[in-house]
Amino acid sequence: MAKIKPSKGAPYARILGVGGYRPTRVVPNEVILETIDSSDEWIRSRSGIQTRHWANDEETVAAMSIEASGKAIADAGISAEQIGGVIVSTVSHFKQTPAVATEIADKLGTAKAAAFDISAGCAGFGYGLTLAKGMIVEGSAEYVLVIGVERLSDLTDLEDRATAFLFGDGAGAVVVGPADEPAIGPTVWGSEGDKSETIKQTVPWTDYRSGEVAKFPAITQEGQAVFRWAVFEMAKVAKEALDAAGISAEDLDVFIPHQANERIIDSMVKTLKLPESVTVARDVRTTGNTSAASIPLAMERLLATGEAKSGDTALVIGFGAGLVYAATVVTLP
Repeated sequence: MAKIKPSKGAPYARILGVGGYRPTRVVPNEVILETIDSSDEWIRSRSGIQTRHWANDEETVAAMSIEASGKAIADAGISAEQIGGVIVSTVSHFKQTPAVATEIADKLGTAKAAAFDISAGCAGFGYGLTLAKGMIVEGSAEYVLVIGVERLSDLTDLEDRATAFLFGDGAGAVVVGPADEPAIGPTVWGSEGDKSETIKQTVPWTDYRSGEVAKFPAITQEGQAVFRWAVFEMAKVAKEALDAAGISAEDLDVFIPHQANERIIDSMVKTLKLPESVTVARDVRTTGNTSAASIPLAMERLLATGEAKSGDTALVIGFGAGLVYAATVVTLP
């Protein structure tokens, strides 16, 4: 019986560079209030959101991803030709096939990198990061580009008072590469499909195509159910990720949760008993909920503003439609 040659990958993996892209159009709450019966005060108190970015026709999922990826590649100090894998997490690329990752890989100038899309909602960045780590340690790629990108303005019902103010557009990307010591901890991830109805697309595409419904599909959610799940269950998952990495809340420098809602963020900080010394990402205030893009966008902003620095230890956790979740501890690039 022939024996398969063992893989020769890197001992560990780490994030080497990060980049982000936010569309040029900034949308304040006043614009949202043109179509729903609410107030700026209510939106801010319920979500923390003051503004969000919406893409124009030229700012496609691919175009935003390429902009963010170029910055991440430059930040990592490598060339696009060295990228061996491109993983794109998105729910708002409306071509079922081919994967938008293949277009991105080509336009960036990679040397025929493996490229594929994943759909894991707001946990998508964590899923992609875990896959990239595995590819590097297994030896199938030396550098992997992980992109979270959304044009959620295309999937927003502007007449839905519960969700019209939540969503924004943008792209965040990281380059993951080899490391000599652990810099991406074990991932605590999973799904709770019995709760899948709490965040979902309103109707299947086939219903819209057949004319059974006249309104374009949108994302809807049961706000209170999602809030309770995120606050109580995801705090447990975050604690599991800390334990898996062998560190405590006191060891953390930075906390980067999915930017879903500032009330959820505040509640998680309280439940986890994070020290005041821990920097907490609050990019949701000006970027809104960008689903898979929210964690890398928040990471990029913290590093750009100096609120976080290279080498800091950060807990990242994403959670959303599915319901799915993924949490891990990383060393910032």
